[in-house]
Amino acid sequence: MLRGAVGGALIGLSASLLLVLNGRVTGISGILNTLLQPVAGVEWAWRALFVVGLLAGGLVAGAFLPSPDSAAIPGLPTAILAGILVGVGTRLGNGCTSGHGVCGLSRLSVRSLIATLTFIATGAVAVLAMRGLAAGGGS
Repeated sequence: MLRGAVGGALIGLSASLLLVLNGRVTGISGILNTLLQPVAGVEWAWRALFVVGLLAGGLVAGAFLPSPDSAAIPGLPTAILAGILVGVGTRLGNGCTSGHGVCGLSRLSVRSLIATLTFIATGAVAVLAMRGLAAGGGS
């Protein structure tokens, strides 16, 4: 529980700092999308540093925190399918959970509220479906 609280506080702090210091909303899909486009200069540099920081944070956490239960780690085909579905959902929703859920909600955006509720509902349905499949269809 403490990890979640600390992680949430760090996400909120980083989103707030990016908005205050750079005037930008922290939407990871938008940052990554613009980073992959051929743009030079300061716009590209801060986006690249942001993504490097995300990756480095994951590597540092992986090095110092206990390993998760191996049953919770998906196989490569599942991870690829999940990535594709997240990408499609991000396009359909005009943004990702970080843009809508963290930044959009804090700006009282109705569109972000609807998107976030859709993300949560879809995640809940997916968990219920996977648990049903894992339990042999629930019968």
